[in-house]
Amino acid sequence: MINMTTTYMGLELANPLMPGASPMADDLDMVRRLADAGAAAIVMRSLFEEQIEGEHYLSVQHMEMYADSFAEASSFFPGANDFSFNPDGYLEQIRRIKMAVDVPVIASLNGVNRAGWLKYAELIQQAGADGLELNVYHVATNSQETGAALEARVLETVREVRAATTLPLAVKLSPFFSSLPHLAKELRVAGADALVLFNRFYQPDIDLDLLSVVPKLQLSDSTELLLRVRWLAILSGSASIHLAASGGVHTAADAIKAIMAGAQAVQVVSALLKRGPGHLKTLLTDIKRWMEDNEFSSIRQMTGSQSMSHCADPAAFERGNYLRIITGGVK
Repeated sequence: MINMTTTYMGLELANPLMPGASPMADDLDMVRRLADAGAAAIVMRSLFEEQIEGEHYLSVQHMEMYADSFAEASSFFPGANDFSFNPDGYLEQIRRIKMAVDVPVIASLNGVNRAGWLKYAELIQQAGADGLELNVYHVATNSQETGAALEARVLETVREVRAATTLPLAVKLSPFFSSLPHLAKELRVAGADALVLFNRFYQPDIDLDLLSVVPKLQLSDSTELLLRVRWLAILSGSASIHLAASGGVHTAADAIKAIMAGAQAVQVVSALLKRGPGHLKTLLTDIKRWMEDNEFSSIRQMTGSQSMSHCADPAAFERGNYLRIITGGVK
């Protein structure tokens, strides 16, 4: 009998697979279909700082920030009517999802400043959420701000969120911090229970006909997983914090690699948008079959079994892999 249970950010889950933050949680019928397909939890899309603080103040602030760059920059910031839910509607959607399905609900906050939006953590807890994902989405463009200052701001944000709620707290990071192992330990001290690796930056494109910068959405594929596997393997066992993979998980093999590298949970978005919620059931079936064929009795037995601390060739996750490929040692 295969034991698929896992513990992530303090939550006991039936299995490691869950839909990541996306519009899928906006629709209750879709939420029910995801739960029926085996989703271990439902991760809601982020409630944005812009929604909480008010569109007028922040749109003016952003336009002034980018005024010297290019006129089209202001078009990147959505108006109040472009969001699926206003703050009150977001809290109500938490309540609706809790009534609709019997799996944990993980809400998400997304901001760039330490501001009043953090107070919504307490309201999210009151609405019934089982966990909170803090989506740290920030592109470092200010040449006057050091990496240390940026990290300090992230840590202070986590401390403030932790002070506002007793909910299990995950922090969704980008891969662009200079020392992820050190930051991971500091985030644990600041009150984070888990890290989500990684945020996907949606790069803008240039329309050569309109001569303007345009937003562009590109779904992930399995090639994006390798970056996640590398850092999961490095962080697993060294940071004393739970880990989730996010980005590049499309097949059972992808999920298995993430778990063996050290992920307690695996978030899936692009694959479900492409193939529908039933793909979760397919992934779970294929993972179980692989575990049986390879004599793994539980997810916990698999988790981190190929992390840097357990791998026979830990250099494969560090400089050794780079040198072997560059010098032609790997075909």
